[in-house]
Amino acid sequence: MSRSATTSGKAGPTVNETRIRVRYAETDQMGVVYHSNHFIWFEVGRVELLRQLGFSYKTMETEDDCFIAVVDARCRYRAPVHYDDEVVVRTYLKHVREKLIHFGYELVRTDGTQLLAEGETTHIVADAQMKPRALKEKYLRVFRAAVGRP
Repeated sequence: MSRSATTSGKAGPTVNETRIRVRYAETDQMGVVYHSNHFIWFEVGRVELLRQLGFSYKTMETEDDCFIAVVDARCRYRAPVHYDDEVVVRTYLKHVREKLIHFGYELVRTDGTQLLAEGETTHIVADAQMKPRALKEKYLRVFRAAVGRP
């Protein structure tokens, strides 16, 4: 499921919404999702957003020697998530430059009543040898449109 307008009705960033049901293995002894799993869910959302935009991360790597390496990752935990809860990972592009991509994330209950966590990741664009490179124009154009800027 995707969303491409803000609540005010103005054109805004493209948002991917991916549902995840919490597995038992993702929880700690207290039955709460272990904190690092939020970053795995952010990755799931990020990959699905790229698919929604018309290409896969795998294609970026194999066909265009374009990797997006995480250089910063943050998460603010707002409420606990438990085994068998169903959550929505909302993923969107916050900012994009030729050699830098910044994603934003929200984890919310499927009924939309509670923000569970919010986060962001910053990525450098690199080749297979992890040397910085510019995004190909075909990706840059799509990413800028997804941010809400042509």
